[in-house]
Amino acid sequence: MRPMREALHALTARGRGFLAAGVTAVLCGVLLGERDLVAIGVLIAALPLAAALWVSRSRHDLAVTRVLSAPQVEVGQAVTVRVTVENRGGRTQRLLFEDRVPYVLGSRPRAAIEPVPSGASVGFEYTLRSDVRGSFPVGPADVRVAEPFGMLALGRGFRSVEHLVVTPRVEELPVIPLAGAQVGAGDHRPRAFAGGNAADVTVREYRLGDDLRRVHWRSTAHTGTLMVRRDERPWQARCTLLIDNRVRAHRGRGAGSSLEAGVRAGASVALHLAGLGYQVRMVSATGEDLGHGWHDGAAILNTRSLLAGLAMLPAAPVETLATDWIDETVSSTLFIAVLGAVDESDHPFFARVGRVGGATYGLVLDVDRWTGAPAAGPEHRSTPVTPWLRTIGWKAAEVRPDAPLAAAWQDLSR
Repeated sequence: MRPMREALHALTARGRGFLAAGVTAVLCGVLLGERDLVAIGVLIAALPLAAALWVSRSRHDLAVTRVLSAPQVEVGQAVTVRVTVENRGGRTQRLLFEDRVPYVLGSRPRAAIEPVPSGASVGFEYTLRSDVRGSFPVGPADVRVAEPFGMLALGRGFRSVEHLVVTPRVEELPVIPLAGAQVGAGDHRPRAFAGGNAADVTVREYRLGDDLRRVHWRSTAHTGTLMVRRDERPWQARCTLLIDNRVRAHRGRGAGSSLEAGVRAGASVALHLAGLGYQVRMVSATGEDLGHGWHDGAAILNTRSLLAGLAMLPAAPVETLATDWIDETVSSTLFIAVLGAVDESDHPFFARVGRVGGATYGLVLDVDRWTGAPAAGPEHRSTPVTPWLRTIGWKAAEVRPDAPLAAAWQDLSR
């Protein structure tokens, strides 16, 4: 009885219309004493009821699996989705398949599946493409039983969902001399102590995440606290990359905004440096670690985590750039900032980075050249910051919407 009730509730407008017309014809035939009209009404009303009975007696035990050709693609790249529908019950009727996807991936994929025998499966493919970055769910699927007369639409929902990560488009950058490039060069072994012997090494207390190979055992034994050396150079050249993702620092909306241009610039720089063997650490304006720590420059394939972090980077509703994440690891590494509009409230950030030291570079987006009004009002209109950065020891270059990023990157070497 329960399948029959479900089938009756799944009657389409056509099915309900036929049922209503049949009942009306029967009542009119009885009142008027017209047996032919009663017979016609019975036949009309019986059609949707027969369809509901037929579908309710069919036992559908279906399984839907979905495989993406690539779980992570670049903006504009197509991904092929392979769907397999397996029939674990009796022979099915004609099925109508629909996958739920966000509108940015295109229209919902649909497919008509001919009757599938018991124990058999059928597969088909469709293509998705996104012009914006992000992480998007693919699924769940809806499967509808299609009976020949269109009297009812009995659907089945599935819970399985796959996730597609769309990363920013990356631009190839030229190789330029960087002031911090010599850090960790050579055979990737720790450098010698700063001076004297091991007893003269400057040490500090162990912090969670420190390399255990840096433990200074003599000082540990003397103090009773785990101590590590401070003067060893990194095993690989390192770069800290800051992406200014503040709402107020950018102009424009959507894929054509300066924020998206900054994200693309950050992705291009990160991938370029990783390809040169750098360990890359990316942070946002709020101090959030976008790549879950230092990326291993020896494995270029591991840049997936860096790009995935940028794919889901939101606009941050904060006023100033966070400084609490800046520590001594920045002092001996290359530091590159992809900046939007800055003002005097950001000077403490630059002062903090300057005190820590290291080679500092800035790619400054000329945000007023992007369309759209300032996000937080006229009080945050940008002022020329590139010359000021150069006066405090940074190497800086402007990024414009009408010029390739490679040109600005080349300007950093001048």
